[in-house]
Amino acid sequence: MTSPILDGMTPDHLKVRSGKLVIDSIEVMADIGFHDFEVGTPQRLLVSAEIWIDELTRPPARDDKASAWNYDFVVEEIRRIATERRFNLQETLAHALFDRLAQARGVEAIRIRTVKPDVYPDAAGVGVEIASFTGPTPVKRGSSAMK
Repeated sequence: MTSPILDGMTPDHLKVRSGKLVIDSIEVMADIGFHDFEVGTPQRLLVSAEIWIDELTRPPARDDKASAWNYDFVVEEIRRIATERRFNLQETLAHALFDRLAQARGVEAIRIRTVKPDVYPDAAGVGVEIASFTGPTPVKRGSSAMK
């Protein structure tokens, strides 16, 4: 037995207005850094991606794999880009990740964060964050702020 679909029951002010895919702090071993002791010595790097996708504002047509946005693609691209070459700067890596993931289907806005967790013993990490918008969240084109 299937559950009934209750259309029109949600008040307009509570309708979904944004949806994002989140990959939070995936750990990769990256050859990154410009200090002599870092060159050629891979170190832990935590990468997070937030990808706002318009199609997530609507329920999928079917509750199946074919209707899913592919998390594996995002994780695989993060791992591939972070490990395929050495980077001197987190900024360079963040932009490479940003440029690749921004090309994916349906992306409306994106934020990438990289963090080296093992640099300072008294800090959770040092890192870089870049986004396709200013402020805490993106503003949807042609409408009010995405919240």
